[in-house]
Amino acid sequence: QVQLVESGGGLVQAGGSLRLSCAASGRTFSNYYMGWFRQAPGKEREFVAWIKWSGGNTYYADSVKDRFTISRDNAKNTVHLQMNSLKPEDTAVYYCAAAFVATMRIYDYDYWGQGTQVTVSS
Repeated sequence: QVQLVESGGGLVQAGGSLRLSCAASGRTFSNYYMGWFRQAPGKEREFVAWIKWSGGNTYYADSVKDRFTISRDNAKNTVHLQMNSLKPEDTAVYYCAAAFVATMRIYDYDYWGQGTQVTVSS
């Protein structure tokens, strides 16, 4: 059974940092792209970043480029999202997902985690 389990969310002041983690299990993800998405209250879910598990290529949404860093730990089957210089508009539920292609489209992702809440206070 495939599982993606996010952790690391919380409450932080504007300008602060958080590190999210996504623990993957249940299958081999070496050929997958691991993505992070977020959904703020009343808004659609939006793409944040992806990383190619094999090779480490990355891609970011313009809104988080130069502030967020996605990485993976092959030994622990875990993907991280380091978030720096956080802004109130980064407040959202953050989701980890897995897709077989490099994509920002929600519907291309086959597996999803349950999400972790990030709240940035001003």
